Amino acid sequence: MRPSLRLSLITRCSALVGTLLVLGILIALGLDRLLPGRLVLVVALSLACVAPLAVITLRAQIRPILSLFRALEGTVTSYKDGDFSFSLHWPQNDELADLVAAHNALGNVLREQRLALVQRELLLDTMVQNTPVAMLLVDDAAGSPGAIVYANLSARQMLGQGRKLEGQRLSEILGQASPALVDALARGGDGLFSAGEGEEEEVYHLARRSFSLNGRKHELLLLRQLTHELRRQEVQTWKKVIRVISHELNNSLAPLTSLAHSGAELVRRGQTERLPQILETIEERTRHLESFILGYARFAKLPSPRIEQCPWPAFVERLASQVALTVAGALPQESARFDPAQMEQALLNLLKNAHESGSPAGDVALQVRQAHGTLRIEVMDRGQGMNDAVLTNALVPFYSTKRSGTGLGLALAREIAEAHGGRITLGNRDGGGLTVTMILPA
Repeated sequence: MRPSLRLSLITRCSALVGTLLVLGILIALGLDRLLPGRLVLVVALSLACVAPLAVITLRAQIRPILSLFRALEGTVTSYKDGDFSFSLHWPQNDELADLVAAHNALGNVLREQRLALVQRELLLDTMVQNTPVAMLLVDDAAGSPGAIVYANLSARQMLGQGRKLEGQRLSEILGQASPALVDALARGGDGLFSAGEGEEEEVYHLARRSFSLNGRKHELLLLRQLTHELRRQEVQTWKKVIRVISHELNNSLAPLTSLAHSGAELVRRGQTERLPQILETIEERTRHLESFILGYARFAKLPSPRIEQCPWPAFVERLASQVALTVAGALPQESARFDPAQMEQALLNLLKNAHESGSPAGDVALQVRQAHGTLRIEVMDRGQGMNDAVLTNALVPFYSTKRSGTGLGLALAREIAEAHGGRITLGNRDGGGLTVTMILPA
């Protein structure tokens, strides 16, 4: 069996010393009259010999325990300071050994957790430092507005020629940066900007996020170079545009060439009866080709919106005069603020798409709602809806599932919505059909 704790021995020593002290007190009170003289002498001598031994024994037992307690206190203080490298040793196999073992196990767990945390922090710092996105964390608190708290390697290369940026003011760094970056930061929000000219022109995307860190307001700035990606996308887009235009031109020019040849042959033969029909077909194909080219021109040359106050009843009445629609719900009493010509073009495209979806004309509806600082304009139909692939690509320019479609209707509506500071979403309706929602700031 494991021996009991030394405290039990200490208790015995304390009881012995207490007994001896009581005997001494009794002797001092003169109780020696009740005992023979020699016995009193023996007791006194015993007390004189045993008491020092008891004190020495008691101190010898208590000293290592007190030393252990001091060591425990020291290791706990080290844990508070983040140092988990200490462990304790107790030679005896008693209850204190269990306490020391539990203490050492706790230290091992804390040490492993600290090591794992340090490794994660090192991994995260390595990833952030080597990311191609320039990252700047700026302290916007009242005491230090614009002070750079953190900058990764990309930010140092882009804004400081590799020098450390922490501790400097953002305004000082921007004093040496390109004017395009300064203008982009002054505009606020996210967006693209170009720096440099000619072959040295570079395109960047600026993203900004604000948050509180340790009770202080901070702003995170992310700068990403998009030149190569945009050029690659530009080449792909031009290839797609050329394919679409070539296809449409071939579809129109080939019949025109054939009809012109047939008309010339009929004139040569003196058979002019079919010439009006041939000329009518040529005119129809020419108008279609003209409409196709004008659609591309409108998309490429969309001007900035001219915001006006537009009452909803008059605006919707003008739409209804051009395409069949049903108004769902009541129109807002407050006038809207947008470019009426551009918004009319966008909604006409959406309403025509709704009619071409196979929906009954009476189920093509327009609903306008205003709530929470936003304006929601919804065009709904009961057509075939869209599968996931079409929903993903429907707003991409030149994407179309129609044989004669240009893929510009939804793309132009999206361009107009974004020019007004809004966006467009697509979603299938319960029971069939599609809802196209234009969300604009109220």
